[in-house]
Amino acid sequence: MLLPVLVHGFNVQGERQRMKAIVMERAGGPDVLRYVELPDPVPAAGQVLVEVTAAGVNFMDLGVSQGNIWAEMPNPKTLGVEGAGRVIAVGEGVEDFRPDQRVAWVYAPGSYADKVVVPATSLVPVPDAIDDRTAASVMMAGLTASHFATDFYPVQPGDVALVHAAAGGVGTMLTQIIKLRGGYVIGRVSSETKVAVARQAGADHVIVDAVGTFADEAIRLSGGEGVHVVYDGSGPTTFQGSLDSLRISGTFCWYGPVLGGPGSLDIMKLPKSIKIGYAVFFDHIHTPELFRSRTAQLFQWIIDRKLHMAIGGEYPLEDAAHALADMERRVTTGKLLLLP
Repeated sequence: MLLPVLVHGFNVQGERQRMKAIVMERAGGPDVLRYVELPDPVPAAGQVLVEVTAAGVNFMDLGVSQGNIWAEMPNPKTLGVEGAGRVIAVGEGVEDFRPDQRVAWVYAPGSYADKVVVPATSLVPVPDAIDDRTAASVMMAGLTASHFATDFYPVQPGDVALVHAAAGGVGTMLTQIIKLRGGYVIGRVSSETKVAVARQAGADHVIVDAVGTFADEAIRLSGGEGVHVVYDGSGPTTFQGSLDSLRISGTFCWYGPVLGGPGSLDIMKLPKSIKIGYAVFFDHIHTPELFRSRTAQLFQWIIDRKLHMAIGGEYPLEDAAHALADMERRVTTGKLLLLP
């Protein structure tokens, strides 16, 4: 039997090709997600149509499903922002990419699908030495960690850093980059089952704490002075402990909007002359040139075996709700991927 032939989005019978995708029809938990068929997208000028090999699962995707992020976008909408795959077609004016080329991307809404249209400015070529799963897993987490440790607070040799969620996707990447820059890492994890992952990433010490009572131990492990920098995306329950863990003139890197902020702050009551700020991912890659150079650095570290992405779980695309539920329950480690 002959297989249908794809011609500009249609098969030989003249029927529009259908892609598979994960969409949310209303705000809620992972249970609001649906695995559906949609018409294949067509790349407009400046866009690239990609066949998705692997899509990254991020904590922000939970925020989208809960209605806390992308609330201005009408439902139904397709989740996901990063992945890797192969170019199917390019739109008018695209010169840097060609059909059948392997690519990865970051922050292209609609990536929980087997096909996605991505702006050419959000794409990077994937080196032959890096597989698609690794490329998909390093985009959001790797660029985020790179921003935190090289831009927001440029870690110097001998600096002591407290890394929350040290067994997660961002945490494991952040730990490795801090170590590459000569820093010392105190990781915090929520359970004993995650200690080995944090240590494998390079954490010098690991604190097991699920309720926010880690500050005294972080101060002790930093020689009694407190840490130079704390990276905290764990929400309001850890905010005070992170504040208490800092040394004089320490830096507080707060990130992750999904779990909410710490509430109003009185700047005149901040202790120890600390510096505090909200680290925004896009500030690290605010031009296509920066995006590609930062990604090239991550890829080179991986090729040189200086950086390793711990993939903690792989799920079929149709099981996206299961992946997000596992992430929400904090039972996962490393990076989670969806495989169409």
